[in-house]
Amino acid sequence: QVQLVESGGGLVQAGGSLRLSCAASGGTFSRYDMGWFRQAPGKEREFVAVIMWSGDYTTHADSVKGRFTISRDNAKNTVYLQMDSLKPEDTAVYYCAASAAGLLTRLQTSYNYWGQGTQVTVSS
Repeated sequence: QVQLVESGGGLVQAGGSLRLSCAASGGTFSRYDMGWFRQAPGKEREFVAVIMWSGDYTTHADSVKGRFTISRDNAKNTVYLQMDSLKPEDTAVYYCAASAAGLLTRLQTSYNYWGQGTQVTVSS
């Protein structure tokens, strides 16, 4: 059983930056691809980014490409989401998730474990 705890959310002005962290415990972190998802008010939860278990490959949603960067430190059992040039439409609860599927997938159903989420609010 893997437990995931997100941190680093908050209120930021448009154009600013935040760095989210997700700390994992209770399992072998380096076995899992790690993803970030987000859910804005009144909307479905959507894919943001994913990083392979080794850290060698990443995929980002088109809406965040060039502004957000996912990374991981397997020695610290932590995955990060660096968010730059934030926009009001990035306002959402951000979730990290762990996938054992090994597919670098965007599909939420392929993720085995989820964190509780951290709120990011971008003011205009």
